[in-house]
Amino acid sequence: MTRLKGAQVLYFEPPGRRWRKPGRKLRPGLTVYTLPPVPAVEERYQLLFRGVWRRQARFIQQQLDRHRFREPVLWCTAPQAVHLLEHLNFRALVYDCDRDWPGLPLRWESDLALAADVIFAASQGLADHLSPCNDNIALLPNGVNHPMFVREGCQCPASLRRLEGPVLGYAGTLWHDLDLTPVLRAAELLPRCSFVFLGRREENPAARALERLPNVRFLSPVPPVEVPDYLSRFDVCLDLPRRGDPENDVVPSRLYEYLSTGKPVVALYRSEQVEPFPDVVYGAHSPEEYARLCRRALAETGDWARLRRREHGAQAAWSRRAEDVQRILATIGLY
Repeated sequence: MTRLKGAQVLYFEPPGRRWRKPGRKLRPGLTVYTLPPVPAVEERYQLLFRGVWRRQARFIQQQLDRHRFREPVLWCTAPQAVHLLEHLNFRALVYDCDRDWPGLPLRWESDLALAADVIFAASQGLADHLSPCNDNIALLPNGVNHPMFVREGCQCPASLRRLEGPVLGYAGTLWHDLDLTPVLRAAELLPRCSFVFLGRREENPAARALERLPNVRFLSPVPPVEVPDYLSRFDVCLDLPRRGDPENDVVPSRLYEYLSTGKPVVALYRSEQVEPFPDVVYGAHSPEEYARLCRRALAETGDWARLRRREHGAQAAWSRRAEDVQRILATIGLY
């Protein structure tokens, strides 16, 4: 949104302690507000439930009025936003869907999709899922801050300087259901290589087995601007699926970050899954094959694959995604 020329954006982040403080102007045209904390109320308690969302909507409308937004385009990213619609003044509605929501009532997303003037879906699977509710759906995959991941002069972080030999790394949240079996197998078969996990960590049972291996390290999260420094030390970038979301076909931003660096990438796919980048990503379908492809990725030579990966990353740059959004919104008269 901030890349749309001339757009003024009010972004409302999840509830927190900062909600009483003034909006933070992070860049020209972008002001961030924190929503007020509200109690968790089940929908069956209708009076309380509606009161909670009415309070959130009142706060949002106050900020819209303060900034003299008369007919804003409401850009929603989660089905819960459907409960705000009847309390806000807006000209048009965008539903930006980048994931499935199995834990929420299907009716919420259906009603939001029905009300939307346009839906941006991050994958074909999501587009197909929402198609019964809306005919105006545009495919808008995830993107990447491409210039940040191709910049020269990255510095090797202190936590990685003493590592000897090849480094194979994963950058992103270590989810509770992240399938770590392939890395466990690869780490056992490649004892002279170091395996690094960078990012927020949830409780994952398989992580305990990895912790017992001397060539595996878990690193705390770092600011996004520092992630390229870590990727610059990786010889191979690793991608892993989540067990709890077997039908997910959304390409994560992490993969576009990997591609932007040009580094070899090894990923695990289900047998029936369509591989998004078969020309430049080593796609495995079992833990044993994953380990073999890690070896092959370490032995990669030549520049063709590296340059092709960077090309894929450039195609996914947020500047290009913003051009697509601007064109679509202009076509339907919203921009």
